[in-house]
Amino acid sequence: MKKFFDFIKSRIFLVNLLLAGAVMLLAFGFTYKWLNSYTRHGSSVSVPDLRGMQIAKIDDFLKFKNLRYKIADSTVFDLEKPPGTVIEQDPQPNEKVKEDRTIYLTITKSIAPDVKIPDLLDNSLRQAEAILKSYGLVLGELIYKPDLAKNAVLEMQVNGRAVHKGDAVSKGTVIDLVLGDGFGNTKVQVPQLYGLTLDEAMFVINASALNIGSMVFDANVKDSSNAKVYRQFPAVNSGIEISQGESVDIFLTQSESVLKLHDPAITSDDDNDDE
Repeated sequence: MKKFFDFIKSRIFLVNLLLAGAVMLLAFGFTYKWLNSYTRHGSSVSVPDLRGMQIAKIDDFLKFKNLRYKIADSTVFDLEKPPGTVIEQDPQPNEKVKEDRTIYLTITKSIAPDVKIPDLLDNSLRQAEAILKSYGLVLGELIYKPDLAKNAVLEMQVNGRAVHKGDAVSKGTVIDLVLGDGFGNTKVQVPQLYGLTLDEAMFVINASALNIGSMVFDANVKDSSNAKVYRQFPAVNSGIEISQGESVDIFLTQSESVLKLHDPAITSDDDNDDE
């Protein structure tokens, strides 16, 4: 036992111990440095925002930042973005990642998928526009033709040719709509409205398949329900016919003197006297 302790205290043992310790420290330092270099420990970069960029420009852009990319999905079609546009990425922008990290991208596809044209006939313009949008189609030119159904879809067209429900077109196709103008082809005589109350005038106008236009009350009107028509446009004595669905403007008063002044019987007699 005494020899063992004497050996531990000897110069040779201490020198060997120091040498062994130095070798271990060097080995540890080398290993740590190698691992640090291999894993890039402590070296991170901020993920750039690639959304909206074209895929053709991504490669050089990421190389400059020591990052890579891979396309994870290219089946998405977006009417508002050109083909090859980045719309999603993982990791998200501004996340911290190690250099050489792969960024997974979702890009828009270059070829639009086919969709079937929906049935828009007899729908209103507002309804048709909403339906087209839900199918990924674009509302194009509005073409009006005589028909009593105002703004109702009468026909669908693509490049001037009629298309029908179920026809296949590319998503994003522009659909032109033929709509009713609300007038139709049938002509009617302008009804005589002089002396009628508002309710009576509206009844006669509707019975003639016409619409009430502007309603102008003069300063004498205190109660609109008792006001009477003293003038109208178009006038009856104008001798014109108008299309069904067109409007007639009426002017109302409660003044008997105003009514008498515009009495068509009196004004007609005056015209005859002038002749």
